[in-house]
Amino acid sequence: MSTDPAEAAILSTLAARGPSKSISYAEAAKALAGNPPDDSWHKSMHPIRLAAQRLARAGQIEILRKGKPIDPDNLHGVLRLRLKEQPE
Repeated sequence: MSTDPAEAAILSTLAARGPSKSISYAEAAKALAGNPPDDSWHKSMHPIRLAAQRLARAGQIEILRKGKPIDPDNLHGVLRLRLKEQPE
């Protein structure tokens, strides 16, 4: 598992959600902010975005827009994250 707290928050939230399921950036930011998250989770959105880009470039997750994977360097609109399916 990653040593970066934002990457770890994304990966652990995705693992808890289950295979083929996605999460929002806000869900990952709230996980990074702690439990129960207060309004400070908004400050975690930028680190989550950067971590998501790193994880997508490394092939660990997919960033989705309208349910389809997108280029991690071209982020806009409503986005979700999911674990990348590993070939068997």
